[in-house]
Amino acid sequence: MGAGNETVIAEFILEGFSGLDQRLQLFLSLLLLLIYLTTVMGNTVIIFLVCVDHRLQTPMYFFISNLAFLEIWFTSSTTITLLVILSSGRRTISLSSCFAQSYFYFALGFTEFSLLVVMSFDRYIAICQPLHYAAIMKQQLCTHLVVAAWVIGFTLSSYHLVLLSKLTFCGPNKIYHYFCDNSPLFKLSCSDTSLLWKADSILISFVVLSSLCLILLSYMCIFHCILHMPAASGRKKAFVTCSSHLTALAIAYGSCIVLYARPSEGVSLETNRIVALLNTVLYPFLNPFIYSLRNKTVKLALKEAIGHAKVWLFPRS
Repeated sequence: MGAGNETVIAEFILEGFSGLDQRLQLFLSLLLLLIYLTTVMGNTVIIFLVCVDHRLQTPMYFFISNLAFLEIWFTSSTTITLLVILSSGRRTISLSSCFAQSYFYFALGFTEFSLLVVMSFDRYIAICQPLHYAAIMKQQLCTHLVVAAWVIGFTLSSYHLVLLSKLTFCGPNKIYHYFCDNSPLFKLSCSDTSLLWKADSILISFVVLSSLCLILLSYMCIFHCILHMPAASGRKKAFVTCSSHLTALAIAYGSCIVLYARPSEGVSLETNRIVALLNTVLYPFLNPFIYSLRNKTVKLALKEAIGHAKVWLFPRS
């Protein structure tokens, strides 16, 4: 913080879902814990299988494993805080921890949108240019695309951190959310935040809408290619796969558009908390099943890995 930013408040109080009955909060914490552990284990299994099974060492699964790694950290950046609030009632968070949480939440979110663009491009090449796929999607290009996605995400979020560092907090310190999102932080600040609201909204809207347009463009080309496939069974399989991907994207982008891609001052904090659950809990939970665990090759690799584990743990006497 600069010398001109004299911050009176040293910590915030995260309200979470304090309006709920205590027993309901305990039930919600157990449900969220189950979802969180399933999310982490599902994504960890995907990363492990891609690393050890040669059949999954393809560009598509390389991108999916990177998405799985990102999802573990993305959901952890907010869900752990919510679990602590619901289970123990501990609600305080320091100013620096709050800013760090907000930075990583947006950095990982921006990175995910960039990765989703890369993955849609990969699917476009695989379906529409199958004969040139191996020549185009070489390991070096795949690595460069993933690195670019991470660099873009964390670089863009640095600007968000700069916006936060300009805020002064000298009044109420209760954040009506379960993590340090931008809307409740801006509303607590005693600085003039009118310019910050606009700058933050423009930045997030640009990332969300530009990546969404690129993804939709890729899928429009993919659907065009699918319609011209000679085999009806191939068309059906491709449509089912793409529709499940688009369902997951609808949850991610729909929640972000509601929260960020419009003037944030008009969004109620109650709406923020509920819609944010779709983005931080439900979407990461669904991803392993939508992108990988329903795939026959992944199922076979998982079955073989479990078989090897049983042999190693319970060798025949």
